[in-house]
Amino acid sequence: MAITYTLKIITDFSSAHTLRDYPGECRRMHGHNWKLEVEVTAQALDQQGMVMDFKDIKESARELCAQLDHRYLNDISPFDLINPTAENLAAFFYRGLSKQLNNERARVSAITLWETERACVRYTEDQ
Repeated sequence: MAITYTLKIITDFSSAHTLRDYPGECRRMHGHNWKLEVEVTAQALDQQGMVMDFKDIKESARELCAQLDHRYLNDISPFDLINPTAENLAAFFYRGLSKQLNNERARVSAITLWETERACVRYTEDQ
């Protein structure tokens, strides 16, 4: 039987964007109060009986969110070149947090980014 521990933190940020070449209303500037869920998984615990400190996940997520918070996303790299869709934002968070948090025992396994209370995208990468 394989054991998996999944840690999850939730944080948020606010930003505005426009969706380039979009045929609907979202082609105009508008904003969201985004909710970010970060999942970290591991099959083993450290000497203290933890996968990783929740505080470390929260700090890394908040630092990355701070780069986008109260900003116009279309002006920020890489979204000055790629459309700042929920899908592209989720991939941005996954890759950025993976660089900061992944280690020999644990890894970022999923990012869920809520654009509204009823619409989200979940991003993962096969390992």
